[in-house]
Amino acid sequence: MRISAVIITKNEERNIARCLHSIRWVDEIIIVDSQSEDRTVEIAESYNAKIHSPEWMGYGPTKQYGIEQATGEWILSLDADEVVSSGLAVEIRDTCSSDSSCAGYRLPRLTCFLDRWIYHSQWYPDYVVRLFRRGRGRFSSSAVHEHVELDGPPGRLKHPLLHYSYPDLHAFHAKGDRYARLSAQEMHDRGRTSGRLAVWLRAVGTFYRHFILRGGFLDGWEGWYIAMLSSRRNYRKYDTLRELNKRK
Repeated sequence: MRISAVIITKNEERNIARCLHSIRWVDEIIIVDSQSEDRTVEIAESYNAKIHSPEWMGYGPTKQYGIEQATGEWILSLDADEVVSSGLAVEIRDTCSSDSSCAGYRLPRLTCFLDRWIYHSQWYPDYVVRLFRRGRGRFSSSAVHEHVELDGPPGRLKHPLLHYSYPDLHAFHAKGDRYARLSAQEMHDRGRTSGRLAVWLRAVGTFYRHFILRGGFLDGWEGWYIAMLSSRRNYRKYDTLRELNKRK
């Protein structure tokens, strides 16, 4: 059974070689690049990837575009800052060659934060659908937090997908602020509202959930920092929504 890996990129020369090296065993690599200005495309071509460069359509639609260019019976959807662990690679190949009737599979994602793997703090296991049969899954049209919609119940794999999302605090803040703005706009477009009290309650609740309920304290000071930064991100998201409501 042929496996096609699909990745969207923009200025990912720091990450893309590590990602592609971990999937050099797949049958086809599709790169949907959004006008990168660094060596992303050059590096991808060295791995015999097929490059497509459409206009940016948003996360969900762009990933769906990549799926539609693939020819394999199975789709492995990745972000450029993710790596397929050796155990997961074996598990994926075995799964795709089996007689399983599942439309797709959820993979446990393990994130590296400031050079430390985070096993609590609501970050692990962060199950995401990334492996699915072509024609039985498609990405939502969400501007942010896009996800795969399957036409049947998913199975689960055991080995982790490694996530190198936050090499430093600047990257964490930049990504958090971008997602907060996009999420707020998406909620506003759906008619959601937020008051000043709700903004603070959500921020406090986010810290409590990450640090206490989900065991963030077991991750040491990194767990405390994750809870603080997650709280800040949620505050900015709902405060931005409140401002959008006021303008309307």
